[in-house]
Amino acid sequence: MHFLSLSLQRAGAINCAINGNFSAPKVQELVVARGSTIELLRPDDQTGKLVSVCAMPTFSVVRSLKPFRLHGATKDLVVVGSDSGKLTILEFEPFPGAAGAGGGGAFKVVKSETFGKTGCRRAVPGEYLAVDPKGRAVLVAAVEKQKLVYIMNRDASNRLTVSSPLEAHKAGSITYAVVGVDVHFENPIFAALEIDYTEADADSTGEAFEDAEKHLVYYELDLGLNHVIRKWSDAVSRTASMLLAVPGGADGPSGVLVVGENWVAYKNQNHDEVRTALPRRADFPAERGLLVTAAATHKQKDLFFFLLQTEVGDLYKVTLEYDGDLVHDVVVTVFDTIANANSLCITRNGLLFCAAEFGDHALFQFSGIGDEQGAVVARKCLDEGLGDDGVSASQASPTFNAPADGKLKNLVLVGSLESCAAITDSIVGDLCQEGTPQVLALCGKGNRSSLRVMRHGVKVAEMAVSELPGYPSAVWTVKERADDLEDKYIVVSFTNATLVLAIGESVEEVTDSGLLARAPTLAVQLLADSSILQVHPNGVRHIRSGGRSAEWKAPNKKQIERASANERQVAISLGGGEITYFELDVAGTLMEMGAKDLGVDVACLDLGAVPAGRAKSSFLAVGCFDNSVRVLGLDGQGALLQLASVQVPARAESLALVEMIPEGAQAGVAGGGAGAAAAGGAAGGGAAAPSGVATCLYLNMGLSNGVLQRVQVDAATGALSDTRTRFLGAKPVRLFRVQVQGISAVLALSSRGWLSYALHGKHLMTPLSYEALDFAATFGSEQCPEGLVAIAQNTLRILTVDRLGDLFNSSVIPLRYTARKMCPVAGDLLIIESDHNEYNEAERNALAALGPEAMAAQQNPSSGAGMELDGQAAPPPPPP
Repeated sequence: MHFLSLSLQRAGAINCAINGNFSAPKVQELVVARGSTIELLRPDDQTGKLVSVCAMPTFSVVRSLKPFRLHGATKDLVVVGSDSGKLTILEFEPFPGAAGAGGGGAFKVVKSETFGKTGCRRAVPGEYLAVDPKGRAVLVAAVEKQKLVYIMNRDASNRLTVSSPLEAHKAGSITYAVVGVDVHFENPIFAALEIDYTEADADSTGEAFEDAEKHLVYYELDLGLNHVIRKWSDAVSRTASMLLAVPGGADGPSGVLVVGENWVAYKNQNHDEVRTALPRRADFPAERGLLVTAAATHKQKDLFFFLLQTEVGDLYKVTLEYDGDLVHDVVVTVFDTIANANSLCITRNGLLFCAAEFGDHALFQFSGIGDEQGAVVARKCLDEGLGDDGVSASQASPTFNAPADGKLKNLVLVGSLESCAAITDSIVGDLCQEGTPQVLALCGKGNRSSLRVMRHGVKVAEMAVSELPGYPSAVWTVKERADDLEDKYIVVSFTNATLVLAIGESVEEVTDSGLLARAPTLAVQLLADSSILQVHPNGVRHIRSGGRSAEWKAPNKKQIERASANERQVAISLGGGEITYFELDVAGTLMEMGAKDLGVDVACLDLGAVPAGRAKSSFLAVGCFDNSVRVLGLDGQGALLQLASVQVPARAESLALVEMIPEGAQAGVAGGGAGAAAAGGAAGGGAAAPSGVATCLYLNMGLSNGVLQRVQVDAATGALSDTRTRFLGAKPVRLFRVQVQGISAVLALSSRGWLSYALHGKHLMTPLSYEALDFAATFGSEQCPEGLVAIAQNTLRILTVDRLGDLFNSSVIPLRYTARKMCPVAGDLLIIESDHNEYNEAERNALAALGPEAMAAQQNPSSGAGMELDGQAAPPPPPP
């Protein structure tokens, strides 16, 4: 027996991110790695916020990602480096008809080439990836020694082919970074930052280690001879840690940017080095090195630039002044300040994604390009005698003052993704006195620290609450026409009357809707011809356009007890178990199609929605007081013929027939994890059921004992199979078909509300983080395009459901310093916050009032005194 370890909720931290066109041409998307999960994110065209389209567990440790596109292709592939000992290439395949920001799809493995042992080993490739800009080759490298190059091509069927690996090993060397150099269509070249430790390893005195040089090395793939050679090498700064490819051919001078502490330099074969010192904050110590931790490249026609981010969060825009292949200057401009990022991505439509190291990830929109008047600009250093250390760099670099209020200059925040990384402490308990435990976690670092109170359930936003004149029993919404996006009426039923509310700028009672107001309502439905159907205890009212209405009276003075309807069918049950079935004909008239006496009282019934591409629903589900649930057929001459039945442990309170994407139908496979092939579920994003994607019909049964049972219904025979059971609460379960973010879902109301839906290849049953509701229906208006209208006791509520797929929702309380520990004491929560060499709030405000010069004098160790902490001189901050 083998077990898989799957967490309730995906990790929030993102260790690497890439951007490209993965699902279709010109669609800007992001692929992020969250530990062992690969996720596709797409900005919503209307809101700009990121929507999760697909999430696939790889059952491996994802170490690196790169976008890859064959020459002439219109979509990007994803190259994955992991601990599986494989080079895996994934392709995202959207579901047919899946459009929009939430359109679903799945990752598919195109190629998976095994090259080494499993595990994160220093001598096994997978830590670094580099891709030839023209899509001809991929290099995968290890931290030590090994580098493998794969040649990419197409076969006669236009499918990707991968060659056997070509070795580019260098014994006794440590690799810091690799990148594919843009040489247009010449032989592919890969650049690597390496240091040779052979002599240092043999020297016990340590002198060889001090004299060791780091080199920029070019590896050339000879496509004609089919081998890799070490073409060129040149010494670079010992602090160099990052390489960025400069566009070549007609787009730029080619070559690479070598990024290290304090400096950024342009280098290329047969070209002199051009280096520029990074601008420094006025209060940044001169002896301390300024390390670049993340970078991104933006390239479009006739324009390219780089964004660099340092360890303190400052962004720099780097551009080149060049003439042909000759670079004259490297221009570094102070751009903005944001949270420290693990990865930065710039999309072609002007968005910047920051995969934050600590706290929530952010999506920004460019409001400027950093060329405003007064911008701090650094140019190339002409003094070749200056070293690479911070003191030398501070002599050649301009200084600037970071904005005290944190206001952005060239970026606008448009969205965020929640992340709890890194959690420093957590406790579980009902500290909020809500009746259910909460998870309290201390998250983040420095001024991005927070206390998060996480509750199990989907987050529900309350849009409006209105008190009603009594205690209602049910609520529905009705559109004016079948193709409308917004609802026109809210129909509220009481024990002896019906209230009709018109939806507009305000919600007001109306009396000219044609609905019967002096009797309670059992069901309300907008029919396919835009007429309205109302079922009340004494009959069925059909309200046509123009206010004309037709009434069907219950025979023999019987009363209607239960009713269900969709846009073309109506089913009612009378006392004693008699069921009558109606259909809407082509003339717009409700025709009685048949009746059936079950011989036992009916507790509930449901017709289900009309399936796409069909004229009517094929089944009627009926729950009876003898604890049975029966499926009756509605097709052909044998209408109301019993096709299947199931005995349930308690009386069925409500039923819901709903079509959903079956569990596992979107599953995908990725390069394996340590010791095993990596297979995992892929996603189906925000679409209810994209055309071309197979769906299954499920019958949900809410029982009087608080249990929800779900069975699968065979679409041809009506046979029932695959029973699933879940206890939801102490009250009887009432079920409602709803649409949430475009997904078909079932809302189950018991002592707590629950939402059942299919997402990312799984069926999820998630509680609502909200108080108990009695009845609900889908709601849409201009102010709230997609929400729910619900009743709770004597109130009417408009609600929206946010962040499907998350099993927890959190309330965030910002903190000023890194939170270390917390402890509940007598109803209070004590939190310890501390940061190294940090001022308290009073000292910080006092220094801010004196100005930036005073702050710099206090923080710069060269002044002869360290920072004052609690009245004592503190030593200078250590190097990073």
